[in-house]
Amino acid sequence: MIYLLSDTWFLFNKYVRITLRMPMWALFTIIQPLIWLLIFGQLFKNMASIPGFPSGRYMDFFLPGAVIMTVLFGTSWSGVSLLREINFGTVDKMLVTPVSRVSIVMSRVIHSAFTVIIQCIIILIVALIFGVRLSGFGGALLSLFIVFLLAVGFSGISNGLAIWIKREEPLVVMGNMMTLPLMFFSSAMVPKNFMPEWIKIITMINPIDYAVEAIRTFYTGAVMSGAVLMEVVFLILFAIAAISWATEMFINQAE
Repeated sequence: MIYLLSDTWFLFNKYVRITLRMPMWALFTIIQPLIWLLIFGQLFKNMASIPGFPSGRYMDFFLPGAVIMTVLFGTSWSGVSLLREINFGTVDKMLVTPVSRVSIVMSRVIHSAFTVIIQCIIILIVALIFGVRLSGFGGALLSLFIVFLLAVGFSGISNGLAIWIKREEPLVVMGNMMTLPLMFFSSAMVPKNFMPEWIKIITMINPIDYAVEAIRTFYTGAVMSGAVLMEVVFLILFAIAAISWATEMFINQAE
């Protein structure tokens, strides 16, 4: 376990240094969520006056969705990066060293989650500048925990798919194809009571919806309920399952 943690920490620091050498790449991934937040906040602001819509401005309602979009866009490239390291022979060089196989995947997933958390903090700061109201600092911190779980989950899926597909182009297409449907089949943009029944059923198995609902609860300062606890447990299980699958795929490929 000690070797696993030390190897993971060493590789994590390596990926952080790579990211710091390319800061514009990390900033680029938050541009689209920011645009959606600012434009959708104005475009659909009158939706807040429709009977049945939660109290507050539409931008306040959509902020959790913009945060989750940052997670999706930020983690979708994690697998592409792994695939490039495999194709360039970097991973093969790691495999001939005593480094833990598990740490190779763990470090990438944790680095991806760490990067996304920084991006989400920037999103929150911009949202506050534009007048979005949060209940308090504690809610924002709890929301970052949800971001971490979701980022670990989708980064794990991205890395697992990269090992399975083995080609960059189909992986990019698949990532882009999954992002928007996952957002639309959740309460990120509209309340559930505005959805058709068949979409409500899909939201029950969509981790995006669980994350959005939990973050929205934390932002509004609502009391922690059994429903929120269930959402958090679901996301923990999702993250564990995704990273376990990615690790298993990598170990099998390495052998």
